[in-house]
This record gives sequence, C-alpha cells and structure tokens, in this order.
Amino acid sequence: MKQEIRASAFIQNLALFKEASAEEVERIAQGTRVVHAARQETLFHKGDPSEGFYLVVYGQIKLAFTSPQGAEKVVEIIGAGMSFGEAVMFLDSPHVVYAQTLSDSLLLFVTKAAVLDELERNPVFARKMLGGLSRRLHGIISDVEAYCMHSGAQRVIGYLLRDAEQAEGDHDLDVVLPTNKGVIASRLNLTPQHFSRILHDLSEAGLVEVDGRVIHIADVKRLRSTT
Repeated sequence: MKQEIRASAFIQNLALFKEASAEEVERIAQGTRVVHAARQETLFHKGDPSEGFYLVVYGQIKLAFTSPQGAEKVVEIIGAGMSFGEAVMFLDSPHVVYAQTLSDSLLLFVTKAAVLDELERNPVFARKMLGGLSRRLHGIISDVEAYCMHSGAQRVIGYLLRDAEQAEGDHDLDVVLPTNKGVIASRLNLTPQHFSRILHDLSEAGLVEVDGRVIHIADVKRLRSTT
C-alpha cells in the first residue's frame, strides 16, 4: 500500500517555505501531488519543460548531465527535506539537467501554477521565496569556490565533514556515504579513481577507516586540520 502523507505538514518544514504562514502553505499544498518513484527512475530529462518543482520526502535524487563525450557529471545529490527545480521554473526555461532517483523515493511535486498564484496574491510571500532561493544560490557559489580553489583531498575532507560542525574535536564520527562512490566522486568533480585514491591515502595516514560506504573518522579535529 502506498504511503499517504499530508503535503502541507511536509512543506512547512522545508527551508524554502520555513517563513511562510500556515495559510500560504495550505494553498501551496492544494497545488501539490505525491510522486512515488522507484530506484533509477528518471523524473525529467534535460530539455524537458518545467511545470513545477520537487520536494523530497525520502529517498535520493541525482541531478546530472551528460557531456558530448558521453561522460556523466553529477551536479547535485538531493536528499530528504531538500527541493530542486525551483530556479528553472521561475526562468520559464527547460531543464538544463536530468533528475534520476538513486533509491526508491517519495516526492511532492509543487506545480508552477500554485506558486505563481501565491506570488501574485501576496508580495510578502514573494520576498520569502527570494530568501529561500538566495540560500540555495549561496550553496552553489560555495561549491564552485571549492572546485576552483580546493584540492581534491580538501574537497573530499570537506564532504566528509559537512555534517560535523557540531562535533567535538576529540570525538570520532561515522559518515555513511549516501550513494556509490562513483556518484559522489562526480559530485565533487573528481574521477572515481582519484576519489578512491584520496580515501586510500587518508586511510594510510590513519585519518579515516573505510568499510564499504561507512567512513570512520577517529579524530574529527585532526582530519579538519589537514585542510
């Protein structure tokens, strides 16, 4: 039996709508449909028109494109509580990447009409949406900076420590890679071989222990200091 969810209850916890009122959220929810997607299902292709955007209830989605040489480049890995497709929707242009599930996923699809109707109804809501999109843009700029200014090892260490800001310096930490190493390597603008070599070097240096998708960091402070 497919899981039933209340769209408004999930939408109001999303960063993009965290400042929206209950009434605004409820109106947006009325223009939302639930999407059940199996692993490796394509949600949209590059060049498809954008009719709205997605919110991930559970599962994982990769946003990627294919180079003229046939190589895949992963732009972003989207997890639970995240959204994607908003910017293209507002630009009224086709998708510039494709979206494919990495695992069985449950999503909410918010129609463009529902968002535009609310924007026209309420200018304050428009400012809240701009704030949410600005936060996403800040994250993209940080990624570009990392690609241009940081070494491969620094990118991998930064990825492993992305959720460790609150960790104490002398505490260990287990990081579970959300998907296979090839996808993560592409996300970090590395080849799979380079990514594996960096993990091997970190392991040889005693900074991490690799067990499949589980990366054990014995000393967060020491690993962070290597960057």
